[in-house]
Amino acid sequence: MTPERDGGERAARAAQAVRRANRRPGLVRALRAGRELLPGDHNFGDELSTADDKPSAIIARYLNEHADGAEPSASREAGLAALQVWQALSQRVGRGAGAVRATILFTDLVGFSSWVLEAGDERALELLRAVAGVVEPAIAAHRGRVVKRLGDGHMAVFGDPRGGVDAALEVQEGLGAVEVEGHRPALRAGLHLGQPRQLGGDYLGTDVNIAARVAEAAGPGEVLISDALLAALGDPDDLSAKRRRFFRAKGAPRDLAVYSISVK
Repeated sequence: MTPERDGGERAARAAQAVRRANRRPGLVRALRAGRELLPGDHNFGDELSTADDKPSAIIARYLNEHADGAEPSASREAGLAALQVWQALSQRVGRGAGAVRATILFTDLVGFSSWVLEAGDERALELLRAVAGVVEPAIAAHRGRVVKRLGDGHMAVFGDPRGGVDAALEVQEGLGAVEVEGHRPALRAGLHLGQPRQLGGDYLGTDVNIAARVAEAAGPGEVLISDALLAALGDPDDLSAKRRRFFRAKGAPRDLAVYSISVK
């Protein structure tokens, strides 16, 4: 056997030993357990936590899909642990995910499903594009971010409570100029201030559910806000708030109060 061949075989055996150790179940379990002791989301790496386009999410998806033949391994757990800690450190300086105070906005078109049965898909698409052309610029103008598009509605978040309210009111005003085949869309909007959990590119939690329930209770062309959001606005001279009596919504706190808000 030549020295070169002998050296190659030793390297191959060493590589096989490393691969076996890397996939040793006990080592993988130990690293997974160790992640629970580290700062950050110890479940980081699943589909929910890696749904956005941040660098950490992209790298985590790559580890899940390609590292070690997509099998459980120590190297994957070590890589996800490093990303988990990086995410936690980023959160502390305001760049990462976590519990954040935010104003949550939901919108949807009233009667859209019934209208589209008569109008057809082509007209429906035309209407949705026209509505998005009003809704999304208003959100961006008031420093909000569209979290997701919900067919005939939107979910957005704002760091500034007044920005969320102003965006919703601006949308209602702007939709007055939208018309497709004689149909003028009516939009309802609901907002709530809370501390949702940001996971990947989405927001989850009780406060998100409350915002959705507030929006569902709004009438055509109405903007409803929660009492928590109204309190954060203070007493603005240019806005009028009228309490909605006998408000009840499944999944919302029984003592939740909502207000219909408009420009004076």
